Amino acid sequence: MASFVTEVLASSGKLEKEDLSGKISKMSRKVEDTKEEVCDMINKRYNDFLPSLQSSEELMLQVDAVSKEMDTLKNCIENEVQNVHVAVAEYTKLKQQLEKNTVIITMLGHLKEFHSAMEEFNKALLEKKYVDAANRLERARKSVGSLKRWKTSELPLLSALSSELTVQRENLIYHLGDEWKRLVIWKLPSTKGQVLLKNMLKPLVMYASLSVRVTEQQGEGTTLALQCLEESDEERCAPSKVYNKLLLVLKTLHSHLLGTVWLGKSLVYYFPDVSIGDKKLSAILGELIWEEMSHTIIHECLVHSIPTNSSQLEKYNTVIKETEEFEKSLKEMEYLQGDSTDLLKYARDVNCHFASKKCKDVIVAARKLMTSKMHNTVKITPDSKLRLPKLPAPSSESKVKPESLKEEVTMENSKQLSAWSLRLPACRISESVQQLMELALDTLCEAVGSSTQSALQLFFTVRNIFQLFYDVVPTYHKENLLKFPHLAAIQHNNCMYLAHHLLTLGHHFRNHLPQPLSEGVATFVDMVPGFRKLGAQCFLAQLNVQRAELLERLSTAHNFCNLDDEDNYTAASKAVRQVIHQLKQLGTVWQDVLPVSIYCKAMGNLLNTAITEVTAKVMMLEDISSEDGNHLQTLCQTIIDEGPLVFIPLAEEKKNKKYQEEVPLYVKKWGTFKELVIVLQANLQEIVDRWADSKGPLALEFSSSEVKNLVRALFQNTERRAAALAKIK
Repeated sequence: MASFVTEVLASSGKLEKEDLSGKISKMSRKVEDTKEEVCDMINKRYNDFLPSLQSSEELMLQVDAVSKEMDTLKNCIENEVQNVHVAVAEYTKLKQQLEKNTVIITMLGHLKEFHSAMEEFNKALLEKKYVDAANRLERARKSVGSLKRWKTSELPLLSALSSELTVQRENLIYHLGDEWKRLVIWKLPSTKGQVLLKNMLKPLVMYASLSVRVTEQQGEGTTLALQCLEESDEERCAPSKVYNKLLLVLKTLHSHLLGTVWLGKSLVYYFPDVSIGDKKLSAILGELIWEEMSHTIIHECLVHSIPTNSSQLEKYNTVIKETEEFEKSLKEMEYLQGDSTDLLKYARDVNCHFASKKCKDVIVAARKLMTSKMHNTVKITPDSKLRLPKLPAPSSESKVKPESLKEEVTMENSKQLSAWSLRLPACRISESVQQLMELALDTLCEAVGSSTQSALQLFFTVRNIFQLFYDVVPTYHKENLLKFPHLAAIQHNNCMYLAHHLLTLGHHFRNHLPQPLSEGVATFVDMVPGFRKLGAQCFLAQLNVQRAELLERLSTAHNFCNLDDEDNYTAASKAVRQVIHQLKQLGTVWQDVLPVSIYCKAMGNLLNTAITEVTAKVMMLEDISSEDGNHLQTLCQTIIDEGPLVFIPLAEEKKNKKYQEEVPLYVKKWGTFKELVIVLQANLQEIVDRWADSKGPLALEFSSSEVKNLVRALFQNTERRAAALAKIK
């Protein structure tokens, strides 16, 4: 039969030289040998626990090789016999043998998978990669499950593999337990009453998203549980909701626990007045938890329910009533003893708490404004006014006698102040300072109509705002105020703005505040000099910085001597140009920021510093050649021509011409400097004529000794010079 099949298959041209039956027989023997070796290895590894790592790896490779060879043979047979119909019977027998071998190979594959998974599990466990270890253990478990599904009795080591899985699972759980103990620490309070207080009552007060769920299970008692409402948008819980949640817990405890007697697992009887000694259980619990619970309600709930506006104070009576009802319920269940508690007292003192909260919020807001950016400015004009509120008429008006009215009319001064009196000049101030003044006004408005204590708190909080500005701003912005002339000018204006309004701020509110504020205490006038001084000091410090920079630039001019040397003249010319440039830059920075009068005084002061230094350097020269005199005259004339152009206080260029023409009013030594320039180009007779026997313009600016020294430096020692010097006395 075999030879017939061989001939048929050979005649088809698709059969190799080797006989197919012999090939399958040989493969069967190889499978059986591999099976025995693998089973022996698995037994040793997981049953006998013999070290056989190397041999097991070789066997795994052998299993892989045999498996691949079986796959190849199977494919070969399936392809070769498709067109052979005459050898069906012999082929069926061969195929059955092949399927048996396939089953064995599949089982050996599961054993290999089990072994690999367990090796990777041990490695992951050593590296504390617990998730990976658990995944590998699950893979090994699935491999054993696959082996069990074959329902064969040829693998007695299945029990050993299952045992190994159980051992390693417990090992993993043990390691996880150690990690849990190390990373998670439970601290349950041991103090009396604290479990209920800290784990249920306090969270209900503190978290708006928590609610209480009461579940009654027949035969198993009543369960109290906290439930989180995920969609809750409330940050703080309203007092009424807090009271309802707490009462639900305490009523449940009172009904099901504090008035019952239990015997074993069955409820015997309910005693509403059960007590220990002379105290009831509810009273004992109340003593243990009430102090801390009321403290929590006050600081985690009632504090945040205090209104931020006096107009809302009347609505707070609802909260006071709710607090009274809450305490009444607690007294009925005998959790509370006595008449008055801190909780109700706090709720009733809402006016004081409102004032305290308002004052705290005001100070916080004020400090935030003071530490904000100063360079964001707003324009202030003489027409700018504070938005003062319309206040109600004073409650008690003093009756004025007709005689006093008559006297008042006769004493009226016929001369009235100008409409521009007590008005701020046009300038720029920080937006934050304007907001600070509005904050002060709002706070004073809250004080109007408040109780005496609240009004006092709010009024002195406003004073504290301004005192805080006086202390904080110069310190917080110290570096920038010295570094940036723009900010120094703004700070000057800020202080003058506050001082201006502090003059009349108290007067506007005084008659609308309770005593003793209405009797003259409500004033801010005493703070005015301090703010004026603060603004002046800040700006003067910046002027000193600018003066130092001007003098530093002029120091590079080599004292204006030997200007016939090209290098010396270049250095002197550069120094003069730098001075003019610095003044122009300052003019641009302070333009439209400082009041015009302050601007002109400041620029005049700095320009005066520059020409005074140049004049002093020139007057110190002992010998001025004709060429030196020409160079000096050129440099000084540059200052005379361009110096007035630094006066640009207004944004509109045409309007600045007036202030540029008034330079002599702001620059003290301007006339002196102009006379110096004239002398540098004059002859002896012109100098004598300008002296005019101590009555000429030259005599108004220089002393006789200064003029003589200047003449000696400019002219050689001749009889004409001696004659001229004799006339200068």
